[in-house]
Amino acid sequence: MTSILVVDDSLFDLKRAQHLLQKQIPDSQILTASDGVIALSIVEEFHPQVVVTDLQMPNMNGLELVMELQERFPLIPVVLMTAAGSEKIAAEALTKGAASYVPKSQLAVDLAPVVSRLLGLAREKNHQQKLLMSLSEATFIMDNDRNLHSTFVQEFRHSLEMRKMFSENDCFRITTAIDEALSNAYFHGNLEVSSKLREQDLHSFEALAMKRQSEEPYRDRQIRVHIRFDAGLTVTISDEGPGFDPKSLPDPFSDGFAERPCGRGVLLMKSFMDNVQFNKRGNQVILFKNSSSLTGVSS
Repeated sequence: MTSILVVDDSLFDLKRAQHLLQKQIPDSQILTASDGVIALSIVEEFHPQVVVTDLQMPNMNGLELVMELQERFPLIPVVLMTAAGSEKIAAEALTKGAASYVPKSQLAVDLAPVVSRLLGLAREKNHQQKLLMSLSEATFIMDNDRNLHSTFVQEFRHSLEMRKMFSENDCFRITTAIDEALSNAYFHGNLEVSSKLREQDLHSFEALAMKRQSEEPYRDRQIRVHIRFDAGLTVTISDEGPGFDPKSLPDPFSDGFAERPCGRGVLLMKSFMDNVQFNKRGNQVILFKNSSSLTGVSS
């Protein structure tokens, strides 16, 4: 059954909102709390699909509740019930993650429609999360297009965050490492533009890369990304270039390496992932994030 939590220290407003929601969304269970502290305990126990809250309350006000819910239960949308004098705190709560607001003078007209819409979105997000949690392995074969690679990285970061397998910071670090690996596969692998040229002349490096985007055989090469979730996360990125000798790579943690104009990608990959390995040919890199790094809910 759908559950909605209403939070308000005014018994009159609490009962009014509860009655309106129960009447207009009859197949739902309406839970109530008189302040943010009690609301959090109810959320922990019942996991309602939507929270409707007043702003000005004792113990924990609506803004503080929004911030706590965003931190601990980011998939639960929050609707603010605003009254005269609460405009400033309402604006701040919206910037902190509240999904919508309804003036208390318009509860009878707007509350149920707003909550109904958010219930639909919440169900969709929950279904998306369940779908992502069921994904254990996937392969992407992408054209040699940096815009496409950037979109992939953004979408993959979003999916990682939804899985709650890693902390937000780890999600950022993992996808940064993946982006660097894709960049290497694009420039040095498929386009065969040397990093030494970049050291000598960045303009010539970029000009040659742009030229080869439309030349054979470079333009038709693709990048293969294979993702596997098990005890941790394994991402294998392969290009169709001739490869290189992985033994020729200097130690990215040696003195002075970070000051070099090249090699940043390898340094970031090895800093942000638990294990980084190249195949013998040098056209494939395997990035692994160990399960010991898991900080959230396991998949």
